Amino acid sequence: MTVKLYTPETMPRRGGYSQVAEVTKGKLVLIAGQVPHDVNDKLVGEGNFAAQVEQVFKNADAAVRAAGGTFANIVKINNYCVATVTPEERTAFQKVRDRYVNTAAPPVSTFIFVPRLVQPGWLFEMDAMAVIDG
Repeated sequence: MTVKLYTPETMPRRGGYSQVAEVTKGKLVLIAGQVPHDVNDKLVGEGNFAAQVEQVFKNADAAVRAAGGTFANIVKINNYCVATVTPEERTAFQKVRDRYVNTAAPPVSTFIFVPRLVQPGWLFEMDAMAVIDG
């Protein structure tokens, strides 16, 4: 796998993500939107943003491992958060994310607030792209 995650000197430096993911070799793995459900399809953390973020990252980790990689292979994440989540609650996202990603060269990332997600009770969803040797 050849992936370079970086922020060019000509772009703003934002904490928690890289501005560019340059992929020159490897197997592309697209991971569907992961929601806060466990392996038995039960909602985890009803009303608890931090618990839901943790479950979503666990699910994304399980998906990339099933494809033969690790979370380190994830090069892009898109995050969807309901608008009712407060800035104080949102810090849970950063804490969980930083346990899963290489904070020195984190994946490129987008964080979007939405009025609601598909299922009532969901506070957070994330989809991802990974590049794995193959």
